[in-house]
Amino acid sequence: MASATGYDMVAAAAALRPQIVAARDEMDQQGRLPPSLVEAMDDAGLFRTYMPSSLGGHELDPITAFQVIEEVARADGSAGWCCFIAGSIGMYAGWLDTSVAREMFGTPANLRGAGSFRPLGTARVADGGYIATGQWDFASGCLHANWLFLNCMVTDENGPRYNVGGPLDGLPQLKMISVPITDAQIIPNWSVIGLRGTGSNDVSVSDLFVPGKHTFALTDHPMDSAPLLTFRTAMATTFTPLAGHTLGMARGAMDAFLELAGAKGTTMNMALLRDRASVQEVVGRAEAIISGARAYTLDAAGRMWKGMQSGKPDLGNEVLQTRLAVTHAVHESARAIDMLYHASGTNAVRSSNLLERYFRDVHASMMHAGGLLANFEQGGRVAMGLPPGAPGW
Repeated sequence: MASATGYDMVAAAAALRPQIVAARDEMDQQGRLPPSLVEAMDDAGLFRTYMPSSLGGHELDPITAFQVIEEVARADGSAGWCCFIAGSIGMYAGWLDTSVAREMFGTPANLRGAGSFRPLGTARVADGGYIATGQWDFASGCLHANWLFLNCMVTDENGPRYNVGGPLDGLPQLKMISVPITDAQIIPNWSVIGLRGTGSNDVSVSDLFVPGKHTFALTDHPMDSAPLLTFRTAMATTFTPLAGHTLGMARGAMDAFLELAGAKGTTMNMALLRDRASVQEVVGRAEAIISGARAYTLDAAGRMWKGMQSGKPDLGNEVLQTRLAVTHAVHESARAIDMLYHASGTNAVRSSNLLERYFRDVHASMMHAGGLLANFEQGGRVAMGLPPGAPGW
């Protein structure tokens, strides 16, 4: 559980639980994490889980990163989501030259990252860099971030540039730009059903010059040589804490349901929920679903991490299993929460019942790219020896 700095990150996350719980209503009302909670999370290193140790980050392995986010999300989905996003983005600081990254973020790095990997902007080639313009949605944590990582299509005076040769032949050239939050505009349009406290507003830049040394392509090999920063496993590593996020919420929902079951009946039946055979069956099945999905994810990610550490030349099967395990965990978490929600009867619809929050948040979380049903199709193609049709496999 120790990070590259020897710091127990899971214990640090657990210690913040009372503060996170106390901030739940404020997060929903304000649409962001309270500044005091942001500072506490930052002090605990929860926004630097995957950041390379060469920059002062904790460089967690995927298993520990999973456990950290699981612990935070068990307390609250929005808090867990912000840690997941910032922690994953921090890993990509390792795609920049180390000396440049230190100039940008300081030593040790002061990076609270937000942004978007979808190429919703353009980066026009200019002398020494690029001129960036665009608007990106779902920039989770942008209200407390200090740097944005934004993916762009590369253009020149002739229009879009395309790759020539290699596996990306004919596809548009992309560049991830790294820009200070002060160079961007935040568009306050985060009005949603779930994960309300993440502040996932749109962000935009217009005709902004970005030095070339502050950019990279996600398809580049990392500049940092740490085992965690492996090009082949980057997407699977990034997505592993997503499973921790949804499974953490599922465990939080189970906690809430067990408390409710010992104290409440329902509108049409005053018998305690825990004394009903039908409810007992739901709890047993939901427990098996949560624990089973968790075991699969930890096994798959653990095998991948072992291969990364040993320098195994072909990690294709490990990546396949980890990607499938993550998507499976996301959907199984939602299934377990749905079962508990419906078993609660009319109790579940009240905002005073935490099941209502977990229900909303898990259904928002599963819209992440790592939770899309298309991942099962891509994984099936790979398992049958066919090209996946999507990157990261």
